[in-house]
Amino acid sequence: MDTPPFDDLPPSKSQKKREMLALQELGTQLARLSPEQLRKMDLPADLAAALADAQRFANKRGALRRQLQYVGKLMRGVDAEPIRAQLDALQGRRHASGVRTSKPPM
Repeated sequence: MDTPPFDDLPPSKSQKKREMLALQELGTQLARLSPEQLRKMDLPADLAAALADAQRFANKRGALRRQLQYVGKLMRGVDAEPIRAQLDALQGRRHASGVRTSKPPM
């Protein structure tokens, strides 16, 4: 009985969840930017609007959490690498082949 090579297997549920959480974390980092910094970034209109809403909900924990989940959902529909590269450039970090040279802000 032949087993399929690992490259042909679909991503596991855990892997999909890790990827979704990473996108949500990227969205959280974007929401921490100033409105001026967000305007400078090349973001889809719906994502930019959702991030602006998240900034308005900063003092409302439940609303902010739900909004950041929504931002994460929108992030799944876009290519996150150019956004991540823009964020890294804006924050003065180097982004080379997916390896970060500094820790993200807390």
